[in-house]
This record gives sequence, structure tokens and C-alpha cells, in this order.
Amino acid sequence: MDPAAIHERMKGTLPDHLGIRLTEVSPERVVATLEVRPELCTLGKTLHGGSIMAFADTLGAVGTVINLPAGHRTTTIESKTNFFGAAPLGSTVTGESTPLHRGRTTMVWQTRIAAESGKLLALVTQTQMVIPLAK
Repeated sequence: MDPAAIHERMKGTLPDHLGIRLTEVSPERVVATLEVRPELCTLGKTLHGGSIMAFADTLGAVGTVINLPAGHRTTTIESKTNFFGAAPLGSTVTGESTPLHRGRTTMVWQTRIAAESGKLLALVTQTQMVIPLAK
């Protein structure tokens, strides 16, 4: 799937305001980058945990959306984050989301957030509900 088309759909939404830049989108993997800007940081000038969680949630949701059967939508129903390190202001982090489960009623995605050095900063596991559209 074309990352530019997804960026267009996300214009004006939180992922757009965060500055998420999708670089790879396929049914098996979603990869994106995020520049650590002042408005995404804590007072300590490191990437805020909420920014990390929103970044990961977006990648898992994108992965789910491109795997949805026709006539369905999705929403996050559970998310768990483990934090392992900090990303300083001015750096760029990369998120890689892969499916753990792609079922009929739920999908589970795991997102690794890494520093430019490759060091793991956070690991997020989220469950997405697969919802049929109302007829």
C-alpha cells in the first residue's frame, strides 16, 4: 500500500499533528519515523510517553485497517506499553509494527519503538477490534 495515500487520509488528524511519516506499509509490517520535537516532549526534553503510545497506536491501527475485510472498521480496545529508554529532543525514532494475530474479530499488533542507534525504547502490544459496518 502507498504510504502517501495513507498520509493523505490522516491529514488534520492526530498522526498528522504528531508528524508521523510512514515509510513502509504492507499487511505484514508497518514502519514509520517520528522526529522528537519540543511539543512532543516532557519538561526534561525527552519524548513524552503519551507521544510514544500515540505513535505506536497509529502504526497498529494502520496495519489493522489494511488487513480489514471489506465492510469493516476498527478501534483499539487494549494497549500495553513497556518503556525501556528515552529519546532526546532533536532525535528521530522509528516504529515497526507487526501482527501477532489477525483474526475474524480481533487483531493484535506489536510495535517496537527504537532510537536512531537501534536501541529499543518501547514495546507496545495493542488489540484492535474488527467491527462490521452497520447495514
